[in-house]
Amino acid sequence: MPDSTHTLGNFETALREARESVFRMASIAEQNLEHSIRGLLTRNSELCNEAIAEDDEVNALERKIDLDSFHILMRYNPVASDLREVIAGMRVANNLERISDEAQNIARRGRKILRKPEISEVVLIEPLYEKAVSLLRDGMKSYAEGDTDLALTLYDRDRELDLAHNEVIRELTKLIDKDSERIKAFLHLIFIVRSLERVGDHAVNIAEDGIFLESAADVRHLGPEKALAKIQEES
Repeated sequence: MPDSTHTLGNFETALREARESVFRMASIAEQNLEHSIRGLLTRNSELCNEAIAEDDEVNALERKIDLDSFHILMRYNPVASDLREVIAGMRVANNLERISDEAQNIARRGRKILRKPEISEVVLIEPLYEKAVSLLRDGMKSYAEGDTDLALTLYDRDRELDLAHNEVIRELTKLIDKDSERIKAFLHLIFIVRSLERVGDHAVNIAEDGIFLESAADVRHLGPEKALAKIQEES
């Protein structure tokens, strides 16, 4: 007869290690995002280079999480909250990989901007970065702590990021019309702003995965009001 205690211990260890890999991935993805933006703002191309290089580790961690998760599903056949933990972890890892990709995109465009004379308009991106990284941190916090209330706050905050994104895009577009000599630099900034807006979207996705883990409610694409109703329906 198999040792059920030993099997349970192996299962819990596998779940814990997969979860730890997700948090490790989140830490690197956030660091990559910070390095890409700080590299641009402080004209430090080495920080941009680090953000680009470290994206490989994020990709490797996503592959590891997927492999470990499939192993858990095949070997232990988890159900209920344990199954949700595996699924949510894979979803979060996918969004973190995309956030790190956006950080890499920002860093690559940042390096191109840094090859040219300094432009004062780079400061326009800092408030957007602060909003985006705040969303990422709280998305991960809501996932880690099962904080559904915190998760629901991300919807309105992401709308604020969207509005700020639109305003900066309008301002940079006007500058393109006025200053033809710096069109390339302004275009790079526009794409950087769009990357930050996408980071906010992925942070909301992570918060929704945390809601799924905590309450079994799949609230993707529902928005705050319908999401809250779905959570209450499942509870």
